[in-house]
Amino acid sequence: MAKRHTTDKPQSGRLRIVAGNWRSRLLRIANVPGLRPSSERIRETLFNWLAPQIHGARCLDLFAGTGALGLEALSRGAKSTVFVEKSARAVGTLNDNIKTLDATGAIVLQMDALDYLDREHSERFDVVFLDPPFAANLLEESCRRLAEGDMLAEGGRIYLEQPRNRPEPALPADWQVLKNKTAGNVRYMLVQQEA
Repeated sequence: MAKRHTTDKPQSGRLRIVAGNWRSRLLRIANVPGLRPSSERIRETLFNWLAPQIHGARCLDLFAGTGALGLEALSRGAKSTVFVEKSARAVGTLNDNIKTLDATGAIVLQMDALDYLDREHSERFDVVFLDPPFAANLLEESCRRLAEGDMLAEGGRIYLEQPRNRPEPALPADWQVLKNKTAGNVRYMLVQQEA
């Protein structure tokens, strides 16, 4: 019997854009230990949630890794995405993928995500993707620094992804959970900063 392939599992070492201008485009994934792109199923759900906000949005993809979330945002009409990633190998592959797509509005910064959050920023983001390495347990600290840095536009949305078996992160007082789901061993949430 032939092995069946599902759309939720990209080819080994490949990332598939789910929808938008680059729908079904396959991109390379850097060979970096622990690098884990958000699944197609999760990205599809997330961007259904974000559909009213994503067109023209200014996005921040912290712990960018493969850039799956930020590239999906650009494919669906986001104005810009700042990708922050520490791994030189992941940054190299991300830059190659951006060039392959001829993506405009992409800015890639090779640096530690927490260091980025500690810098002063003049730009405010409409959507922030927080998907740190699962082993690092950095979600709560990232949320705290993001809130303290006043980096969110009015009504800004924050996407959080973590292992399902880990307790939900303590969020800043003015953040409200809009959506909260699980898929496999992943918990993912959409949060909004209250005006």
